[in-house]
Amino acid sequence: MKPKLTIDKLQEEASRFAENESSCEEPTLYGVTDGKAVGTYLEHKFTTHLADIYDYEQGNSASGIDLPGLEVDIKTTSIKQPQSSCPFKSASQKVFGLGYHLLIFVYEKSDNHENKTGRLNMQHAIFVEKERTADFQITKGILDILERDGNKDDIIAFISERNLPIDEIGANQLADRVLESPPAQGYLTISNALQWRLQYSRVIQEAGTISGILKVR
Repeated sequence: MKPKLTIDKLQEEASRFAENESSCEEPTLYGVTDGKAVGTYLEHKFTTHLADIYDYEQGNSASGIDLPGLEVDIKTTSIKQPQSSCPFKSASQKVFGLGYHLLIFVYEKSDNHENKTGRLNMQHAIFVEKERTADFQITKGILDILERDGNKDDIIAFISERNLPIDEIGANQLADRVLESPPAQGYLTISNALQWRLQYSRVIQEAGTISGILKVR
């Protein structure tokens, strides 16, 4: 019987994996510049490694995330432009977070022309708890309004100014939810698009100094 995968074990394995991967020369990555292809390679290799050792619920298109049993999605990004996309569910994700944790691998890729191999020097492995996955500026603005005794009208006006993809009824409901249960400060930058565009520079900068943003490696 394989042991159950836990969040703690996941972080330990991510740390080890990132260290090992940094010294791995991979022929299939030689000359590859497409970030999506690199991400697919890395995520598949990591989840295969986990499946060899642990028992866990594997992701599928219905769940939308890689490790649904742990509520974790794995993201891989280049240090040159640390960002990726994720499915859009609702505008409230910008305020209250994505609804799941993120495990982010940040790499710097180099090619060895003599051996015709590619290598991913793993710069960071960061675990972001789901409470910290909201948009930094949106949550900061809302928390500032609440601190200054702002009311529902102030929050709706702020939501409108920030062009959240939401209608009037949704904005009202979101404002009620904010007043009832204020959000935690988020640390992602989330751009509006057909899919959310997540940017990780601040997360990389703050890892290990903010609760809920853990520097795994």
